Amino acid sequence: MRLFEGTEFDIPPKCDRCGSLESECKCPPVEEPKKWLAPEKQMAVVRKEKRKKGKMVTVVSGLCADGNDLATLLTTLKNACGAGGTVKNSNVEIQGVHIENVASVLKNLGYKVKDCG
Repeated sequence: MRLFEGTEFDIPPKCDRCGSLESECKCPPVEEPKKWLAPEKQMAVVRKEKRKKGKMVTVVSGLCADGNDLATLLTTLKNACGAGGTVKNSNVEIQGVHIENVASVLKNLGYKVKDCG
């Protein structure tokens, strides 16, 4: 029972998506949130690469972009290394050479890690 049901102040609930009354709404059901892959089932490859002007970055590859929240993983790695970084083409890049630190953080999160130096 709604608060003002049966009075002149009664406002029937409406669908948030189409705006029609909930009893008349024909919107499809809401999609379920994404399901993430378990870290134990993934292999993360950690390596260093040289960029323009001799800059070095630590790259984490081998993780599926659809099955992971790469933005959250990037934030965790950046905080652990005290460095900047970005996500490019399903790869997580951390500025500087932090292979050991990144590998240990990934292992603590449950990922299998392959160090390609």
